[in-house]
Amino acid sequence: HILALDLVRPEARADPEAVLRVDALDQVSTVLADLLELDREELRTKLNQPERRDVSLLGFGRVVDNRQAERLRELNLPGVFMREMMVRSYPRGASLCHVLGFVNLERHGSAGIEQRFDRYLRGVPGLLVSELDGRRRELYNSRMLEIRPRPGADVILTIDQYVQYLVEQALARAVVENDALAGWAIVQRVQTGEILAMAGYPGFDGNDFRGTDMEIRRNRCISYNFEPGSTFKMAVIAAALDAGVVRPEQVYDCENGVWIHHNRPLRDYHPHGMLTVADIIKKSSNIGAAKIALELGANRLYRYLREFGVGEAMEVDLPGEERGILHPTSRWSALSVSRIAMGHEVAVTALQVLGILNALANDGVLMKPLIVREVRDKDGRVLWRAEREELGRPVRPETAALMMRLLARVTEEDGTGRRARVPGYTVAGKTGTAQKIVDGAYSERLNISSFVGVLPAENPRLGIIVVLDEPKAVRTGGAAAAPVFSEIAGQAVRYLDIAPTAQRQGLTAAPTIQGSF
Repeated sequence: HILALDLVRPEARADPEAVLRVDALDQVSTVLADLLELDREELRTKLNQPERRDVSLLGFGRVVDNRQAERLRELNLPGVFMREMMVRSYPRGASLCHVLGFVNLERHGSAGIEQRFDRYLRGVPGLLVSELDGRRRELYNSRMLEIRPRPGADVILTIDQYVQYLVEQALARAVVENDALAGWAIVQRVQTGEILAMAGYPGFDGNDFRGTDMEIRRNRCISYNFEPGSTFKMAVIAAALDAGVVRPEQVYDCENGVWIHHNRPLRDYHPHGMLTVADIIKKSSNIGAAKIALELGANRLYRYLREFGVGEAMEVDLPGEERGILHPTSRWSALSVSRIAMGHEVAVTALQVLGILNALANDGVLMKPLIVREVRDKDGRVLWRAEREELGRPVRPETAALMMRLLARVTEEDGTGRRARVPGYTVAGKTGTAQKIVDGAYSERLNISSFVGVLPAENPRLGIIVVLDEPKAVRTGGAAAAPVFSEIAGQAVRYLDIAPTAQRQGLTAAPTIQGSF
């Protein structure tokens, strides 16, 4: 289960003065260029420095592989030698790359866990003061000071490697099949906030990250702000229900798909007439959600959204987390309430959206996300341990339970999230399809598609969010992201031994959640 460790690896170096002394410049340059796959003329220039006694052949911090090291030993080229150096190694390659991060050439953590917990991981270097003879060998009798190094501590994550593998594989397939720009996903335990998987595609290999574009190295799960679209309706409608301004059975006129509000049109993806609040969630009506938000009012809407954590960092133990964007009501226009209701004029991270749904699934309690379980020293002593922490209680338990029943209807056969269903389990969730802003205007072609869900809806254990950036094969959250959720959730619940709905209730199939609205 080791995700990152230090290894002693050979570094190829040369003594230019020794190479030139035996007139071997051309021979050594030619052989090394072929073996190390380097430019011969650049090598020749590097070695043609009679005043130098020690140069790195590959460049600072780079090492040779085992095959190259063995061949260098066999060749025994004049003036060429190897020196052991400590390097950071990531045995799983690109897996968990955005979470783990990497270290720079000075071996300082520069991203991810490596950066946030650098002071624990790096340890304390030793110090040796002694004298050398003419052949640069130590004179042990002349050793004046020796301070032994202290190894770094172990940082233990909440990540489950198999769940992480499921997510990474599903994301990679989804991005390729949908011809998307990128994809990211999170799996989290509802009651505790523990993150079991956090992944993004495309990724990078931490063992060779330097040539990777900075955008690929970005952890989009926490550092990418985007307009959430219809997933945001669950927070808005939960707020209205909690404030008592609407009831699930209350009916709204959804204007057959087009509503003029303050002289501007507001459209639904599919036209609807009269819908109950329950069906506004199920059908994902923009017009219905906007009318509900207007009844709630700007001040109460803002207050509830802040309670849900919108516009605030969730304080996960990773660097680079964005706060999202929720402007104060003093900056809202006459259209803002109706637009925020459908997930426009507001920006969130995937972790924040998942936090909103998990709060509804957790009796209204918003939990701090945890990705590090504890830190232990080399002797096993605990130096730091994460504690479960409540960030707030945005809605009452009764409202949260009601929202679970309403959101479970989204994955029924005629709901927008039907493709997120998992056989044997009831899924509660919400689809999202948000147009991207290009040159100051909403694009008609480019969007971010998402699905966020929890299961089993009767007793939520896992919360999962899937986001695809600019999918082209299919564009809606229900068509692009929901099937990825289903694939991940279906395997995760069985691996984690979470009992199916039918098994708990003694039924033969997963039922729709029943309850009075």
